[in-house]
Amino acid sequence: MKIENALFDYLQIKVVADARPDDTAAQKTSDFFYSILQEEHKLENLEYTVDDTMYHVKYTADGKSKTRFYDRESIEHLLSSIETEPRYGK
Repeated sequence: MKIENALFDYLQIKVVADARPDDTAAQKTSDFFYSILQEEHKLENLEYTVDDTMYHVKYTADGKSKTRFYDRESIEHLLSSIETEPRYGK
């Protein structure tokens, strides 16, 4: 899995897991994608912040600090979809 895809997938499900702390499936999926980032891509010090339009993902890879940016609407789309689906509730 490409690092860009792994970061995007992790961030999407991390946002869901943070918003839904009792959702064990979201928690496990978040942990799974985090392990991919650590094991396959050797990322360390992964953290993110959010502003009005973007998520800023900072991490260390190969001893170098890096930052990637993701559109807020794209990242939060999964959470919005889950929250509007009646069978998943809130």
